[in-house]
Amino acid sequence: MNSARVLGALVKADFLTRVRRTSFLLTMGFTLYVGYETFAGHIVLRLDDYRGVYNSAWVGALMGIVTSAFLSLVGFYIVKGSILRDEQTRVGQILAATPMSKSFYTVAKGLGNFAVLASMVGVMAVAALLMQIVRGEDRTLHWGALLGPLVLYALPAMAFVAGLAVLWETLPWLRGGVGNVVYFFVWTGLLSMGVSAVVGHEGSLRANAFFRDFTGMPTLMSQMRAALVRVDPGFGNGFSLTIGSVGPAKRFVWNGLVWNGVEVAARLAWVGYALLAALLAAVFFHRFDPARVKAQGGARRAEAAPERGEVIELKAARHLAEQKREGWRGMLTAVPRGEAKARFFALVAAELRLMLHGQMWWWYVGAAGLFVGCVAAPLSEGRTGVLVVAWLWPLLLWAQMGNREARWATESLVFASPQAMARQLPAAWLAGVLVAMGTGGGLAIRLGIAGDVHGLVGWAVGACFIPSLALACGVWSGGSKLFEALYTVWWYVGALHHVSGLDYTGVVAASARPGLFAGLTVMLVGAAWMGRRARVAYA
Repeated sequence: MNSARVLGALVKADFLTRVRRTSFLLTMGFTLYVGYETFAGHIVLRLDDYRGVYNSAWVGALMGIVTSAFLSLVGFYIVKGSILRDEQTRVGQILAATPMSKSFYTVAKGLGNFAVLASMVGVMAVAALLMQIVRGEDRTLHWGALLGPLVLYALPAMAFVAGLAVLWETLPWLRGGVGNVVYFFVWTGLLSMGVSAVVGHEGSLRANAFFRDFTGMPTLMSQMRAALVRVDPGFGNGFSLTIGSVGPAKRFVWNGLVWNGVEVAARLAWVGYALLAALLAAVFFHRFDPARVKAQGGARRAEAAPERGEVIELKAARHLAEQKREGWRGMLTAVPRGEAKARFFALVAAELRLMLHGQMWWWYVGAAGLFVGCVAAPLSEGRTGVLVVAWLWPLLLWAQMGNREARWATESLVFASPQAMARQLPAAWLAGVLVAMGTGGGLAIRLGIAGDVHGLVGWAVGACFIPSLALACGVWSGGSKLFEALYTVWWYVGALHHVSGLDYTGVVAASARPGLFAGLTVMLVGAAWMGRRARVAYA
């Protein structure tokens, strides 16, 4: 009983700590936006040219799949970081001095993560209720059909994400920016396994539900297809969850999922996988041991920077207090304006050195190889392949932009320097552009030789857009996680698949929109400027 009370107290404290943060409000705002897009018909569950009548069964299934498929991506980045927060606030050191076991702590963190993600599912449940009532196609409420998919689809998926977030934080090579990028591809793989699952036979359906049905989509697909075949024997067996498309022309009545013991057990299995992930995290958890923290290397040193910054500030304050007691009176002299202007490019070089600091030799070899690859590869492959990789390689470098001062607790020093707004922010932006040019500049050479002016302009806009996005995300979020998640998704959809309107590389004529991204670049730089101006005024 005492253990249960301690566990409940830990989960409650973790949940309350998060709901008081601005990021939680942004999360709820995003969840409401997804719910509204579904309500407005911009996210549609299609079976060829059919969709179900918006009754309790169809609305519940739609909301359950949307939640487990889309919010499982965003939710990971929201909850990841709870162990690091305990370390930075020194709560972890207090907990480490108690008899609490490592597995107890990691399970408690997993439950805290799940509580936050479950609140997102609760918002989607309210949206499902409103959707059925307001759309008015069938206002008869069947609570089991409406909420069942959210409980048995979305909640197990969120539990698994919560457990993975704890495991990611305990693995030194995944707890930083690399882990944020890796999770996106893990999430993509989980969705792909579900979509590609063979659900034509009952035996295959049961096996896939236990091991490949992360979102619940294969089970849903199987039962909806069977129901539609009875209505329209000529149904082509197609299935899709589309965003921003015109709704299907035909409708049919679907009465909901038929649950049996095997399918319920398959969904509960994902809760078991979540528990296994949290228990596995205990194996790698360092229990806030300073010796093990030191042994974990560069990524951990970067994350421990705020603590060292606080020590430096404490020593400086102590030194000033001692000087004051001795009757010291300091005289400050203004920095000559001409010197500030002349040193701008030296500041750019300094920002570039800070950005590249700590990179291993193999990173430079990879960057040089990508540059040479852009020059040596056929122009068509350079446009569609090499440049795409070249502009993913420096992702973690760009992620430092705009938030390095907050991470290393140097805001009071940097913002107090002369012309900080006019010099430091443009220098940081230009350093980011130079990184983009350094990895993907080989293609610019090829485009210039080929006389492709439009492609060269699109490339230049892309090279400016990426650091602008990084700078705006870093300034406004105060961390690197927002850019790492947003840029990875944008890169995958826009650059890798060359989707029109999202392809920021600008070198493929069919998908290039240099005017659009030039405007976005200006807006992002302006947003970064306003955010930094507010921070300077606050500091």
